[in-house]
Formats: sequence, structure tokens, C-alpha cells
Amino acid sequence: MIRIYVIFSISFVVVFLSPVRTLSQAFIHPGVDQSAKDLAYVKAQVLKGVQPYKEAFDRLKAATDTPFTVVAHAHVLRGPYGKPNIGGNDLSKCAAMAYNYALVWYITGDKQYGSKAIEILDTWSPVLWHLDYNDAKLLAAWTGHALCNAAEILRYNNAGWSKEGIGRFTAMLMDVYCPLLRYYYPQANGNWDGAIIHSILAMAIFTDNRPMFNNAIDHYLHAPVNGSLFKYIYPSGQCQESTRDQGHVQLGLGEFAGAAQVAFTQGVDLFAVGDNRLGLGYEYTAQFVLGGKPHCYGVISERVKELRDDYEAVYRHYAAQGIELPYTKQAADNIRPKASRSVLTALRAPNGKPFVKGKTPVASSIGYVAGATDRPAIPADAVMVEPGQSVQQALDAAAGSKRWVVAKAGEHKLPSTLKMPSGVVLSGEGLATVLILDPASGARETIVNGADDMQEVTIRDLVIEGAPTTNVPTDPNSARSYRGGYNRGGILFRTTKEGLIRNIRLENVTVRNSTYNGVFINGASGVSIVRCDLSENGVSVPPGQKLLHNLLLSHCSGITVQDCRLSTSPLGAGVALEACANGSVKQCEIARNGYYGVLISESKGIAVEQNLIEANDRSGVMVEFLYKGSSGISVRNNLVQYNAGYGVESYAATGITSSSNKYAGNGNNEVQEKISPQKYIVME
Repeated sequence: MIRIYVIFSISFVVVFLSPVRTLSQAFIHPGVDQSAKDLAYVKAQVLKGVQPYKEAFDRLKAATDTPFTVVAHAHVLRGPYGKPNIGGNDLSKCAAMAYNYALVWYITGDKQYGSKAIEILDTWSPVLWHLDYNDAKLLAAWTGHALCNAAEILRYNNAGWSKEGIGRFTAMLMDVYCPLLRYYYPQANGNWDGAIIHSILAMAIFTDNRPMFNNAIDHYLHAPVNGSLFKYIYPSGQCQESTRDQGHVQLGLGEFAGAAQVAFTQGVDLFAVGDNRLGLGYEYTAQFVLGGKPHCYGVISERVKELRDDYEAVYRHYAAQGIELPYTKQAADNIRPKASRSVLTALRAPNGKPFVKGKTPVASSIGYVAGATDRPAIPADAVMVEPGQSVQQALDAAAGSKRWVVAKAGEHKLPSTLKMPSGVVLSGEGLATVLILDPASGARETIVNGADDMQEVTIRDLVIEGAPTTNVPTDPNSARSYRGGYNRGGILFRTTKEGLIRNIRLENVTVRNSTYNGVFINGASGVSIVRCDLSENGVSVPPGQKLLHNLLLSHCSGITVQDCRLSTSPLGAGVALEACANGSVKQCEIARNGYYGVLISESKGIAVEQNLIEANDRSGVMVEFLYKGSSGISVRNNLVQYNAGYGVESYAATGITSSSNKYAGNGNNEVQEKISPQKYIVME
């Protein structure tokens, strides 16, 4: 059960119920994919010949009736893309077949199937010592939950599995699987941790290990990098691997859904979190695979665009809750005539509650769509610059005239850092215009101010690429900024006196993949940053992690940050305001950052309003104390959810107001908001 709370308060500490039901009750058994009641209901439907369950069962039984030899290995090795593969296929096939045999035995009562399932578990349990090589964690994660499903059915339905066999299987889980999986692997693509969570939940149930179960639930909600549901599925429904290929996306969705199904069996509803975020991810992906064209940050991949057998349980679950997922239903309908076990294990026994129609999940409109998109309306007197021509010369010629200098569509490799003069507009033709600083220049920033008193400058409708190349590998996660070993920044406007730089506007600008700050503006008055997409900026180059962000404003005043996407800084905040005055951060998506969502220090008169602030690795909003503290900070009407720390955290701020915020699932205890008078300095 998931709860959302609206808080109206100015207080030191706000305490209320945890967003997820108390995770302390005894487990039900069998209780992985389905409960005893669910299994009995499936059996009844099959034996009565109810479709599509009878046909699905017939296909499953036909598969189990083929000859199958159990081969176990002490050491299982699986390399990248299955090379090398020693025992990996045998383990995968045996795990799947153990589940198949156990289910057929349960439905038919024919002991030969139960005996075969037991043979698989008893053959592997005393033999398997170790999984190794590149895909070791992934292989364990793929197979663990299937083995546990078989084991739960056999153990709790009197299949004749010996006490010794159960003990050996338990030892294999805890001696081989658990040490490999317990630390997860969030730096890999998110399908890895989805699968690991799935298996850890199943293992925890079989071994009656409540702390292990709770740990996996917390990881599902709050993991760093790519490891949680909210790191994997964005508020638009786009997935972390959408730009990689649709096979891996569907795999990742299927594993997160599998974990949700296991949790739901035990009374914990992960399907509903984030306004049914899991369903939103399925709808986005199914729509695209079925021929639709949803918006994507980055280029959505056309690779591996075939439907996987991962839709049935999700469609069935949401339909039972009265929630329509039209694309997911279409995908499930397409797959069902060939599917077998997935159709049976998706079925739940009726709960007897009145049917209530719910709402189809929709993409968040907050800060969406942001960044460079389409070609803007360009004035007739604009200076047009072709790729390969000098943007700097065009800017210098237009200085002071307020004319537009338009970098036309294409890649503009800058031989040196651009120096912005006053009184000019630098525009692109939307997402198709990419400015990238030539790595041979030896410089760090792509754009800087040309003078200490620069004023009346607009940058709009273009992409600033912080990476050394615009070539994106087939697996974009392999080229993320924190892996790159380079030192490059986006826009840096810095001066020597507050207010010396004036009237700076960034509009529909995308700045991405900078290891330094994406945008850093210092000492400016009149700063407007509107509909910009600042993502994947701020790593650990000097001066170091937690000091570099997607957006850093220092000693600025008259600030408007609105309708922006400030996301996925690997080691920094979405937006950081240092010694700033009189500004607002409004209607932005501030999500998946490796530090705080919004970080405010030694500032005054700052309003944080109507934002979506989610899945940041610390608190959603932090008002920190350094020397005098901040004053006049207003945090209101925000949706603050599934951040790993507090929703809002503040120390020694005067006149701080936190009101009408909606909180869900921040941290893993009952405290969602902490506003303290203590002069506490965060130290690492």
C-alpha cells in the first residue's frame, strides 16, 4: 500500500507514516509469483477448460513433456553477450524448467513432474559453487527467482521434497546466490538491478529473511545510478535504456514488473508507486514497439523492436485495479497465443472487492518537454552560420546589435571556447544544431563571457555537447560522463562583482555530458533559464564531486529557473544556488541526480515551487548551513517523492516556509521532512 501526504507546516521535524506498509509481518507461503489462493484459482480455471488458461497450460505441458537432461556445474561462467558460456545455458534452462515442472505438477497432480522439478533443484544445490565472469550477477538474477518459485510450490504443497534437499537448496541460495547479488550493480544498465531485486525478493521469501526483503524494496525505490524504478523509468515513461534497444528495455521492465509481482503477493504494492510509474513505462515502450512515436530525450532506438513475453502480468494486474493500459493490452494480446507459463502465473484469485475504475497513467507535464526541440522562428536579418564556418566571427560582428547569430543544423566543432559579447542572441535550429568544443583545443568550457560586464545575452534552441564526441555507442550507458576521463564544461559566465553581468537568458538549450558544471553563472543579475534540459553534468573532476552540478548559480540575483529538466547529474545536484538572492525555481523536473535535487546555501528570497523533485540520491531539497545560513526560503506545492533522503531538509534557515508539498516514499523511515534550527554543517 502506497500513501501520499500533503504537508502544511513550518516545523522542526515532521513525522508521519511510511509510504510503504510496515514490512514486518510474517511471509505467506507459497508466496513468490503467486499465493496458495492464486495457484488454486489457476488450477481450477485450467481444469474447467477456461481460456486462455487451458491453452496456455497445454503449451506448457507440451514443453515439459519433451526429454530434458539435468546438467549441473560447479563453476558457471558467462561473459558479455554469452562469450564465454560455460554452464550458463544449462543453469538458465534448468531454472526455467524447474518452474515449469513444478507448475505442471501442481495443476495435474502427476508426480513425475514434481519429481523432475525436485531432481533439478537437488542436482544443482550440492554442485554449484560459483558464478563468474562479466554476466555472473545477471545470470544469477535471471535464474534465482525462477528457482525460488519452483521451490516454494514444491515445498509448501507436499511434493515429496526431502528436508535435506530443502536444506541444500537454501544453502545454495545463501552461500552462492546471496553473496553475489547482495550488493546489486546499479552502475550497469538498469535491467541488471531490476533482475537482482526480483531474485533477492524471491530468495528472501523462501528463506524467511525479512531484512533481505526490506532491503530489496528499499533498493527498488531509492537505488543510485540506474538501480531503482525511478532511475529506470522517467516521468514521461521513457526508460533508461530506450536509446539502447527495445529488447533490453523490455527485459528491464519485465524484471521490475517481476519484482513488483513478488512484492504484491506479500502485500506490498510497488505497481502503484509514482502514480503507477511502472505502467507508464510499459505504455511508453509498447506504444513505440507497436509503431508509435513518443518523445524521447536522445534518439530512441529502433534496434530489437520485437515484442517480448513480458506484458501479461502487468496488463492483468492493472486491469484488476481498474486501470487501462491500451498499448500494454495490445502487446499482451499479440503475445498470448504463443505464451504459456506467463499466462498462468499472471492470474490472481479474485479479491472480492468492488471493482473501481482507475486512471490510465500519463506522462508528467512538469518541465516536459524541455531543451532544444524544433527550429525556432528566426528573424529575417539573422546571421546564418553553416557548420565549419566561424561562430565566433559572426558573434563579434553582431555584438551590441541585438541581432541573432544562428548556427544552422549540423555539428559545429569549435576550435576554441566561444566568447560571448554583449547584446547578441546565439541561436541554433533546434535539436539538430550541436555545438561541441574540439578536444584538441585543450580548453574546458564551450562558452564563456567575453567581458566582465557582459549584458543582454540570449542563448537558445541548440545543443551543447560536453562529451569529446557526438558519436553515441549502441549502449549509451558505457559512455556516460562519469566514465569518460575528460574535463569539459558547458556554459561558464563569471565576473568579479555582483551584478556586473546583467540580463542573461537561456531558452530551449540542451547542455549534456559535461564533467564540469553544465551551466555555471556567477555574479549576474537578471538570470532567466527557461525550458532548458541540463542533464548528465557534474562529475568528479577538480574541484571535485558534490561541487559540480547541472546548474550552478553563485552570487546571482533576479533569478528565474522555469520549465526546465535538471536531471541525472552523476555526482552533483540538479540545481545549486550559492549566495543568491531573489529568485525562483518553478515547474521543473529535478530528478535522478547523484546528490541533492535542489541545493540552497547562504541565500535569501528563494522560492521553490510546483516542481517534480524525485529519485535524487540525497534529499529532494536541501537548505544547508555554512556560516550565516539562508533566509526567506519558500518550498511549496512541489511533488517530492522517492528521494533517498528527506523530502525537504533544512538547517538554521530563518523565515523558511514549507507548505502544501506532496511527499511520497522519501527515505525509508517515517520522517519525510526535517526543518531544524541547528547550525549543522554537512561533512563527509
